[in-house]
Amino acid sequence: MRKYLKIVLPIILIFGWETVAILLNNPFILPRIETVVAVLLEPTKNILGSGSLLEGAGLSLYRVLLGFLTAAAVAIPLGILMGRYPMVQDLADGVIQVFRPIPPLAWLPVALAWFKIGLTSIVFIIFIGAFFPIVLNTIAGVKSVNRTWLETATVYGASGRQIMTKVVLPAAAPTIWTGLRVSLGIAWQCVVAAEMLPGTTSGLGYMIMAAYNLGQMQVIIAGMIVIGFISLVLDALFREVEVRMFAWQGRYQ
Repeated sequence: MRKYLKIVLPIILIFGWETVAILLNNPFILPRIETVVAVLLEPTKNILGSGSLLEGAGLSLYRVLLGFLTAAAVAIPLGILMGRYPMVQDLADGVIQVFRPIPPLAWLPVALAWFKIGLTSIVFIIFIGAFFPIVLNTIAGVKSVNRTWLETATVYGASGRQIMTKVVLPAAAPTIWTGLRVSLGIAWQCVVAAEMLPGTTSGLGYMIMAAYNLGQMQVIIAGMIVIGFISLVLDALFREVEVRMFAWQGRYQ
């Protein structure tokens, strides 16, 4: 019975959408579902001269992964050092706490001034958005490692490297993974906003903005659905890995 509950709300939303669209009879405000579906069923068709849905999705996904992986490559080692060594945390924590509350989009003028309009500026915005959830979760994961495990490893003569690779990293991995999952969602938000910048000529964000300028609401909603679908698939992959790799977490904490 529970599995059917998941489709109840989507059905209600679709029914309500179609009803309101018929009553409004204004595709510039809310298009009929069939017009949005028509756009989705032709993912390779050039839309408004801004490329196809497939091309836009591919470019946006590439930018997201580039910024996300760059953020992870910097944030995870830094978070491990900060969580493991108080001196490193004292050195870096103040800077992180100052910059953490600043919204990623507030960095747009800085990105444009430093890198101009292009891939680098977009990736920079994604990096900023993805960095902080990863580093903070990494610090929390490292600090939450059971001290008994650390003391036991030390008693048995484990080296610092062995403690790090055999105890700290495996124990902190679930929390780090959660940070990665959260940051990937933020990365998607950042890329769409960054692609709406004047001068950008590709990506789903650009396509949505171009459709807005031409009053093509069905294209806007189709683009939003594609973004949501890709995010859903990526999050499902993260959750599947979490279930398979970190099932032990509840038994040993």
